[in-house]
Amino acid sequence: MANFSSRVAQADGPSRSGAFVIVLAFAGIVVAVMQTLVIPLIPEFPKLLGAAAADATWAITATLLAGSVATPVMGRLGDMHGKRRMLLISLILLVAGSVTCALSDSLIPMVVGRALQGLAAGVIPLGISIMRDELPADRLGSATALMGASLGVGGAMGLPGAALIAENADWHALFWTSGGLGVVAAVLVLTFVPRSAVRSGGRFDLVGAAGLSAALVCLLLVISKGADWGWSDALTIGLFAAAVVVLLLWGWWELRTREPMVDLRTSARRQVLFTNLASLMLGFSMFAMSLVLPQLLQLPVATGYGLGQSMLTVGLVMAPFGLVMMVLAPLSARLSAAKGPKVTLMIGAVIVAAGYGLNIALMSEVWHLVLVSCVIGAGIGFAYASMPALVMGAVPVSETAAANSLNTLMRAVGTTIASAAAGVVLAQMTTTFGSVALPSEDGFRVVMVVGSGAALLAFLLAACLPGGNVAAAPVAAKVTALAPADAVRATWADRPEGGVEIRGCVSGDDGQPVDDATLTLIDVRGHQLGRALTRADGAYSVWTPGTDTYVLITSAAHHDPQVATLVVGDQPVDFHLILASSNKLTGVVRDLEGRRVPSAVIVLTDVRGEVVTSGSTDAAGCYSFSGVDSGSYTLAVSAVSYRPAAVPVEVNGTGQTRQDVELRPGVRIRGTVRARDGVPLNDARVTLLDTAGNVVGTTTTGADGAYTFADLTGGQYTLIATGYPPVADTVIVDGRDDDRDLWLVHAE
Repeated sequence: MANFSSRVAQADGPSRSGAFVIVLAFAGIVVAVMQTLVIPLIPEFPKLLGAAAADATWAITATLLAGSVATPVMGRLGDMHGKRRMLLISLILLVAGSVTCALSDSLIPMVVGRALQGLAAGVIPLGISIMRDELPADRLGSATALMGASLGVGGAMGLPGAALIAENADWHALFWTSGGLGVVAAVLVLTFVPRSAVRSGGRFDLVGAAGLSAALVCLLLVISKGADWGWSDALTIGLFAAAVVVLLLWGWWELRTREPMVDLRTSARRQVLFTNLASLMLGFSMFAMSLVLPQLLQLPVATGYGLGQSMLTVGLVMAPFGLVMMVLAPLSARLSAAKGPKVTLMIGAVIVAAGYGLNIALMSEVWHLVLVSCVIGAGIGFAYASMPALVMGAVPVSETAAANSLNTLMRAVGTTIASAAAGVVLAQMTTTFGSVALPSEDGFRVVMVVGSGAALLAFLLAACLPGGNVAAAPVAAKVTALAPADAVRATWADRPEGGVEIRGCVSGDDGQPVDDATLTLIDVRGHQLGRALTRADGAYSVWTPGTDTYVLITSAAHHDPQVATLVVGDQPVDFHLILASSNKLTGVVRDLEGRRVPSAVIVLTDVRGEVVTSGSTDAAGCYSFSGVDSGSYTLAVSAVSYRPAAVPVEVNGTGQTRQDVELRPGVRIRGTVRARDGVPLNDARVTLLDTAGNVVGTTTTGADGAYTFADLTGGQYTLIATGYPPVADTVIVDGRDDDRDLWLVHAE
């Protein structure tokens, strides 16, 4: 207990918390440097490693594949067993990979080392998740923005630094430098980054991890190698088919296992889904620039559009990209706090699109490309700073690392697609320079147009996100006072040494228990100390570190969150909560005479026509839907003996929206088709026509000879029965059901 209190007290200090934020950002920069340091070596790898050019590219592909596998796995393990622990393991793998590469002079050890380096890709999402656990809400936005900017800063520092080392020293020094930075980062993490008390525990989904890894490897191999192998090659098609099949099986498994690798239901929430899709598009946009600008700078001046610059100049031109990201991190955080991260993401996407538009017009001078690098860096800085806030605002605290890792993975997939797409465009649109085919100026412009289009698509996806100011560490919108004495009562119970239990039940305002409600225990400084989920009967239990004042936050789907302050002594505390339903749509279904209609089927559809929810009225003709998002809907109602009805509904804000529905009676014409002797006739075809001769309905009688036409309005109709010599009859509908038998006879 004393050690726990001491650690928390140390972490609370401004200097301590500021130090670990800087350390985490530095760790992210180290990983970004690792990813970019091989760029100056790419043209030289075949000669340096004694391998064919096609084989040498595996030194790049291995890092991509390992990172795609490690990112979600490390995120899930971090949630379960400690984020700092997984962060340290990632940095150790980076160091091991760097040393392996530094000692290699052939392809296989280089590929192994680069794969080990790729396993450190989860450092940035793990760092963001640690910040959520340890920082108060007022500092979280700026800290996560800085962590997100570390990716650009690392690239900005790594590219010119790598070029300088490659031009003036042995190429192995690049990897020794990467390993040394990894060691420094690991030592700083051990010294300054606290152990997070937020752990979900549970069982690791080994089947889910293997399935996701296999699907990602197949898919990314197709994207990155398809152009080399041929898009119609059997291997390319086979791997793509395997990726689709494995992803479908993996999704089936994840939806049915109790502790999935990726919570697909959470990932399917609009805020998480559209943020991840926007991340994919922005990853595409960012990498498209990284492919175009270096080539424009290095192509010979004699081409008419190349600038003939060295790799060091390329690094210096690209450096403002990351520096602008870092400078704008505090501004993007303030904008997210004031207007919401959705607005920040939309602004970032528009700036990126504008940067590519600028590049289409300005690409003939070095300063043109510096300007483009700054503009696109500003847009990426705004966008990347908002994504963690959007993701964390929609997932439970226990899934923070896994959700951030999935978001990072989507960005990585976007960069891979960009590499493949740009490669195809530049390979198809070439110009001849001497005996060499080089990408043409129009080819570069097409890539810029595609990059701008991807950014605009990210803007449209961001526009589909829920509105409002979404906080990364949500604070309950509804504050409740301490429960009265009869609701909170002290009882004695066995407890672990030094800990005090808070327990109770969570129910809705309808009196029913709320299962899967999330309860988060924090101290008065905003640091999370524990977390619990309610069982099927609504019961929960969460342990405090000891006697003190704590804050308990409770949230559940389709309910308003609540927060309560509890003063905990040396006895366990029973604390029961009632959560109000959020955004409830209610109403009554009546007929024209005001009578309530029971058992009417109610269906609510959104503006795309997709069913949101459905149900039926109770014995009193009432219906109720909870957890309906704000927006425009169509409410469709149908009932036996009534004509179906549909009315528009506008659900605004949190609270209750009432929409009553009136049903008009649907008149029926029914009867029996009989022979001359009165025996019912089967297989007789009965057709109903309106006054204009239009067919209203057709039916064929069964063994009982019966027919029915329902849901009719008033007016005159014509009944025609065939199958024997036909007969016809005129029916006038006046608001009441009409029983009309028809007589068919054989001709004499």
